[in-house]
Amino acid sequence: MESVLLVIHLIATLSLIGLIMLQRSEGGGLGIGGGSGGMGALAGAHTTANMLTRATAVLATVFFITNLSLAYLAKVHTSADSVIDQISIEMPAVPTEEGGEAVVPTPSEPVVPIVE
Repeated sequence: MESVLLVIHLIATLSLIGLIMLQRSEGGGLGIGGGSGGMGALAGAHTTANMLTRATAVLATVFFITNLSLAYLAKVHTSADSVIDQISIEMPAVPTEEGGEAVVPTPSEPVVPIVE
């Protein structure tokens, strides 16, 4: 399931890049900085009827759907535990100077002896 979604996502991504590169530039940065156009020309009848624009919209929708699906599947397959919770730290036993019983240091005590 994930492999199929990943392949569809890859194809949609590459096709979307290609379609965006094929589209004609409107020029003027969407009508910013004077010149003709503005928002009226951005959503005109000839622009929305263009086949490349519609194909780009469809591929963008497929891209977002596959992206959200892959994110959901990744979340389902991972555990809720933190990486830090998965690490178990075992404190080594440090022998006493008298040669007696080994003492396990608490986390507040240094594990490596400090030499002065």
